[in-house]
Amino acid sequence: MDLDVFVAAHRAEWDRLDALLRRQRRLTGAEVDELVALYQRTATHLSQIQSSAPDPELSGRLSQLLARARSAVTGTRRASWRDVTAFLTRGFPAAVYRSRRWWVPTALLSTLVAALLGWWIGTHPEVQSTIAAPSDLRRLTEPGGEYESYYSSHSAAAFAAQVWTNNAQAAAMCLVLGVFLGLPVLWILFQNMLNVGVGLGLMSSAGRLDTFLGLLLPHGLLELTAVFVAAGTGLRLGWTVIDPGPRTRRAALAEEGRAAIGMAIGLALVLFVSGVIEAFVTPSGLPTWARITIGVAAELLFLAYVYVLGGRAARAGDTGDLDAAERSAAVPTAA
Repeated sequence: MDLDVFVAAHRAEWDRLDALLRRQRRLTGAEVDELVALYQRTATHLSQIQSSAPDPELSGRLSQLLARARSAVTGTRRASWRDVTAFLTRGFPAAVYRSRRWWVPTALLSTLVAALLGWWIGTHPEVQSTIAAPSDLRRLTEPGGEYESYYSSHSAAAFAAQVWTNNAQAAAMCLVLGVFLGLPVLWILFQNMLNVGVGLGLMSSAGRLDTFLGLLLPHGLLELTAVFVAAGTGLRLGWTVIDPGPRTRRAALAEEGRAAIGMAIGLALVLFVSGVIEAFVTPSGLPTWARITIGVAAELLFLAYVYVLGGRAARAGDTGDLDAAERSAAVPTAA
């Protein structure tokens, strides 16, 4: 493409669009139709320039022009409770459902890794000695020891806030850092499974595995599921960098990235629920079976939420991305 010739051929259209946008008076029906047509044409021009003859200055100018035109065409839109409801009933569960082929295997493999680490640590005293001195291990695993007192060491409200903040940060890091080919996500995931494996191994070697599971499962089922969803989505984002499919890499990353940001918000809400359970249920005086039942119920409700509401929304075409009207204009690209 000869950029100078292209600009000379279409400058009049861009200037006309700019003139219509600067009109102080109300546009006539014919002028509105003309504005929409010029907006669509300019969007096509911008796409052609970016794909055939990239020019940062011209692309910036046309992008600003299109942003103004889009506001004029679509009007200013404010978020409402209807948007919140749509996000919670369609967008978020659909995004989690669409990522299930990534986070379900991630969950299974991670659980296997944690179990193997726990078995290895629990059956090898020499490994335990590298973790801490025998006296320190006794303080960790004895009745009323640090593993048990951890959940009641602070007030329930403060503990819930601390747990939620830490877990939400870990989930957000998995989602954001996935763009680096997923490598940081694998490290974060391994650190989480190592922590679980160490606790599993030490408490089992002390003959207190039932106590450990009674403390972990009430909140851990939902908490770890949220971490697995974040990690699986981060890995999917990393794979998008490698293989964007029929989309351009830029378009693919934009689409998956927007969905990932929405998932970060949704997972923060899920982790808030698990944090409340960890602060108020895990250290409570309820029988172990009752505490575990609450954790299992929360996990089953989340899975039903994802597979029923999310599956229905995904089959209806919802991806967790912005609505088509809210995304930047683009034209199809050849395969």
